Amino acid sequence: MTISKRQIEERKTRQERIISGALEVFKSKGLESSTMEEIALKSGFGKATLYYYFHSKEEVFSAIMEIGWEKLWISLEPIIIKNDGPRKTFIQILLKTAEVVQNRPGLYEFLFNAPQKIIFEKQPWKQYQDRLYSTLKGLLEDGVKADEFPNINPKLLFKAIGGLFMGVVLMRDKKD
Repeated sequence: MTISKRQIEERKTRQERIISGALEVFKSKGLESSTMEEIALKSGFGKATLYYYFHSKEEVFSAIMEIGWEKLWISLEPIIIKNDGPRKTFIQILLKTAEVVQNRPGLYEFLFNAPQKIIFEKQPWKQYQDRLYSTLKGLLEDGVKADEFPNINPKLLFKAIGGLFMGVVLMRDKKD
């Protein structure tokens, strides 16, 4: 039996609705206090449909994390590949990240904060997260060597810029 393009699109739409509903539930109740029943209700589906796509709330959580980090990474790849020098590339990454985050601040606030609170055995989103952090760290280190950034510890500079960025970008009217 072949699955039609329309059926594939319908499945993707259902998964997106589940992920969107789960994000709302997780943000309001936390992962531990959330239930699959609440996710199904918020998504507008029965539990059977939810379980067809995801076996557990942890699997839904993992999908949210992976989709968000992957979308961010994909949006930054062209900037990273272009490599206009450490300072310019770093600034372009920050600007593009701000643009992506402003389109879905609720999602990205969740993504940027959730990993600090919850640890999973399998973390498929970590590949994107680690690549981004390593790229930014490398740009800062190269920028310090090239006198494009102040001569301070790149880890400290990264944390300072990250904190400022998060405060400026996410401390505004929030929408999903």
